[in-house]
Amino acid sequence: MPIRYDMPLWRPPSEGHNLIVQATIGCSYNHCSFCSMYTSKRFHPRPLEDVRRDIDQGARDWPQADRVFLADGDALVLPTDHLYRILDHLRTRLPHLARVSSYATPDNINRKSVEELAGLKARKLSLVYLGIESGHADVLKRITKGASPGGITRAIQRATAAGLKVSCMVILGLGGRVYSHPHIAATARLVNAAPPTYLSTLQLDLERAEAPGFLPRWEKHGARFEPLNDAECLDEMARLVADLDPPRPVIFRSNHASNALPLGGTLPRDKESLLAAITLAREAGQGMRPRFLRGY
Repeated sequence: MPIRYDMPLWRPPSEGHNLIVQATIGCSYNHCSFCSMYTSKRFHPRPLEDVRRDIDQGARDWPQADRVFLADGDALVLPTDHLYRILDHLRTRLPHLARVSSYATPDNINRKSVEELAGLKARKLSLVYLGIESGHADVLKRITKGASPGGITRAIQRATAAGLKVSCMVILGLGGRVYSHPHIAATARLVNAAPPTYLSTLQLDLERAEAPGFLPRWEKHGARFEPLNDAECLDEMARLVADLDPPRPVIFRSNHASNALPLGGTLPRDKESLLAAITLAREAGQGMRPRFLRGY
């Protein structure tokens, strides 16, 4: 019988065609006000034998699988030895395994040494997905991210030093109109200081995100939240791209279904072409994704 998942099952868009194994259920932090992904789940690590059984079943169903995503919210919260055992079993049962990936919070990366992270890399866990959301300390506090700009910067640098690829997300519109400019400026500074391998944008849409706790927690610290429209989010994207000057190449994407404008390129090489595409969308609507095709 196929693997039986604890639903709902979430994963990055790029992991949609890969084998998914739930190493944990839910998210160990689960307080980000913009995220409703794991609110229906109580966090707990899955017993190692249950994870091994799922791996065995996945190997029977799909012996040619070469990529695995460890769900749910942040498998890196698990003790390093526990992760080693999962990864060793994956390598034993999947002879074509090329890559394992996982979500990761900044704190969970920073709790592991570079040597521990390098040990994960040696066992094929080579990509982590980390939400920056914003580089601005006040915005992070308002969304109850549980991380600081410095902590996020250290996590990216630590993972990179261990040889891991890091895929980061930032959220357009997260600061509303009040914080729009400082949100983008601080985010660009963070990325320039700690460039990830991949950088993706999402676009805040509270109605579609179904995050009822966002506004009360954001406005608890003063100032009314005023959401941005598509044109204002495009302005934020343009300012972000313009301010990004990473010391090594960063693959930039805005192809998540929440974005009004899907784009792709490498920074800083493709900066001018990306800015030109944003201008065309802003002035003529070229390339804009219809609202009925957007989602989370």
